[in-house]
Amino acid sequence: MSKIKLDDTDHKILNMLIENTRTPFTDIAKKLLISAGTVHVRVKKMEEAGIITGSSLSLDYKKLGYMFIAYVGIYLKKTSQTQFVINRIGEIPNVTVASITTGKYNVFCKLRARNTDHAKDIIFKIDDIEGVQRTETMISLEESINDKKRLMHSIFDEM
Repeated sequence: MSKIKLDDTDHKILNMLIENTRTPFTDIAKKLLISAGTVHVRVKKMEEAGIITGSSLSLDYKKLGYMFIAYVGIYLKKTSQTQFVINRIGEIPNVTVASITTGKYNVFCKLRARNTDHAKDIIFKIDDIEGVQRTETMISLEESINDKKRLMHSIFDEM
């Protein structure tokens, strides 16, 4: 797949949207001294090229009562069951990230829960999935860094 060429204006638009995906195109246009139509056309072009794949909403999980974070390493009975297990994990809404990995675990997940009892219930759901041999759980004491913005800015700075 070839790399899409973005110019300085595209970078500036993306950097503003990274900071706040809800920034109105008219505000971006005013800051960049271009028309809102130009911003719209460029964003549409980047969406069609697959560079922008949507927008996201950031939540303060603590304020919503989901203060507990755990990481679960999953050992499978057979690696051929990986996709089946991933599909079942995808049905558990509290699992926010799941990665197929090399090394100690076949799959590594991040989950959010209200408390330890709630986390235990979620982990038991994972344990009950056909193909899961066992799990190993690590409790997060604090999520010190959770910032995709820095990586996105870095990627565009390198282009």
